[in-house]
Amino acid sequence: MSQQYLSDEEKTRREKLNFYREKGMNPYRNGLSPKNDVAGIRAAHGTKTREELEAAKITVTYAGRIMAFRHFGKAAFVQLKDRTGTLQSYVAIQDIGVEKFGVFKTFDVGDIVYVEGHLFRTKTDELSVHATGIELLTKSLKPLPEKFHGLTDVEQKYRMRYVDLIMNDDVREVFLMRSRIVSFIRDFLAQRGFFEVETPMMHAIAGGAAARPFKTHHNALDMELFLRIAPELYLKRLLVGGMEKVFEINRNFRNEGISVRHNPEFTMLEFYWAYATYEDLMDLTEEMMEGL
Repeated sequence: MSQQYLSDEEKTRREKLNFYREKGMNPYRNGLSPKNDVAGIRAAHGTKTREELEAAKITVTYAGRIMAFRHFGKAAFVQLKDRTGTLQSYVAIQDIGVEKFGVFKTFDVGDIVYVEGHLFRTKTDELSVHATGIELLTKSLKPLPEKFHGLTDVEQKYRMRYVDLIMNDDVREVFLMRSRIVSFIRDFLAQRGFFEVETPMMHAIAGGAAARPFKTHHNALDMELFLRIAPELYLKRLLVGGMEKVFEINRNFRNEGISVRHNPEFTMLEFYWAYATYEDLMDLTEEMMEGL
């Protein structure tokens, strides 16, 4: 991106990127794999007292995105967020050294870092990590939305889902719930003898439902094709071929309007069951919905 289109903060972050490279640091480092995550740390040690933690000297390594800083001269608290939750670390110049602390002070909210240290409780009794090492894994070149208001613009939320996921835990939970729902449906049908299949996304005819299709051109075959409206026609061919119970969970495309309830690209479950009546399919669907 041209420098003239960057905000002052974005320019500063790019200057820091160059600073790291000049020091021989890799600002997009790999090879450091944390042994712990926040949820695991809290589950295993969240009930331990201050005295128990001091006696045990429990060492952990975890990684996450910086969500907040609290600097106190030669020390700082930094709040890290991974996919399972948030946990703060205490970073002090006496523990990591002058040079590394100087680098640490250049980190920004949004950067992803790796922390090694031992668990302790603060004066307010908050479970924390006393860092003995902190390494930059990913330099964020874009600032996150202001933390108190978050990402509130609806248009921006839809166009920048990755930022929405960072800022809003309830959105992340929706994504996780969707994954669990799809997994349940797959297991439910597989346990009842259904086979999952994948059928073509590009069709020679626009069939399967009454909707306007997206058109494309197959250069090698020099023919017009349509992104599928529904998988129905190919699933029924599998029934003809002797597969008596089949289902597909996949994308369909309908070149029509957009609303909060209708998207031109969407995921659909479609299943077929030979020798069954529509009452059988209704019963199966009701049982599946009850399980969900």
